[in-house]
Amino acid sequence: MTSPNPQTSVATVATEHASRYLQQLCKHFAHKLPVTFDETAGLIDFSIGSCRLAAADGVLTMTLTAPDGSEMPQLQDVVVRHLVRFAFREELAIDWRPA
Repeated sequence: MTSPNPQTSVATVATEHASRYLQQLCKHFAHKLPVTFDETAGLIDFSIGSCRLAAADGVLTMTLTAPDGSEMPQLQDVVVRHLVRFAFREELAIDWRPA
């Protein structure tokens, strides 16, 4: 069933470790969720939406899609908390914007 009002949010994060973080996020969530990934692209299917990841030229792009706006804050929080945990050696600027 498709929601009548899906929401999309995008963040681009400057980091020389974009591919490493993409793979760490995908491997971490693959233990419990449907995940596909390689060195430059990944998709994580959460129960509250999906996270599409792309790594290229020192930038990690995260695109979240939620069935409606009510799940988006939780989806953003889950992804950011895990990314920050994996990237503890560097300060990442993560700024979500509607897409």
